[in-house]
Amino acid sequence: MNVPLEANEATLHDQVRDEGFAFVHGGDMRRLVEHLAPLSDWEAFASSWNALEPDTYLAATGRFRRRRHAVFAASRFGHVEARPHQAHFQTLSYNTLQGDIERWFAPVLPEIAQSTTLLAILDFCRDFFGGLSPDVAQWHVEVHQFRIEATAGAAGEPTPEGSHRDGVDYVLVLLIDRENIASGTTTIHAPDGRSLGEFTLAHAFDAALIHDPRVFHGVTPVTPLDENKASHRDVLVVTFRAT
Repeated sequence: MNVPLEANEATLHDQVRDEGFAFVHGGDMRRLVEHLAPLSDWEAFASSWNALEPDTYLAATGRFRRRRHAVFAASRFGHVEARPHQAHFQTLSYNTLQGDIERWFAPVLPEIAQSTTLLAILDFCRDFFGGLSPDVAQWHVEVHQFRIEATAGAAGEPTPEGSHRDGVDYVLVLLIDRENIASGTTTIHAPDGRSLGEFTLAHAFDAALIHDPRVFHGVTPVTPLDENKASHRDVLVVTFRAT
């Protein structure tokens, strides 16, 4: 028997509040988002991962991935609104590989930044994370499109910085697509390194909801199932930070 939508969200609230994270199966996550808006442009939204640009900062370390980035603002009762393109910044204490530098990435394409699907996902995050922190009136929101590719000679690294925190309040990691990929398991750890849980994002809309100050998260390297075929792992990462 299906659990009512409100009960699903309440259960997830309890999990994130009590444990610092929750894993959500794709069917449940999609229903939560579709409750806010029909995902009529999902196909175009997912296809936009084919137009991501190389991450030149990571290339400088001998690694490779593709990404785009956008910034939004969200208020407790208002709409999520796009902000001018700006740099992504993390301190060295949160990103030992690329911290303390302003990183300018290719912007999320305008039609994707204003797509029904992305705005519905952001509205869900505003409502869900706002429910966990009802005293927050304004959020700084960042959206990251990531594509990790793997070849026979080089495993892809979804989190090259290792198990980490992002320096925000909340994080959504949402799988868009995976093609010819093995592994890529999302892991959650306590600050002392104890394993708290793991979950492989395997189907579209499989997701992790994370209270960033409380737990560390990472993803194991990915390899191709068939070394003779192209492979990729596409995810959307959304972060919310109180301002």
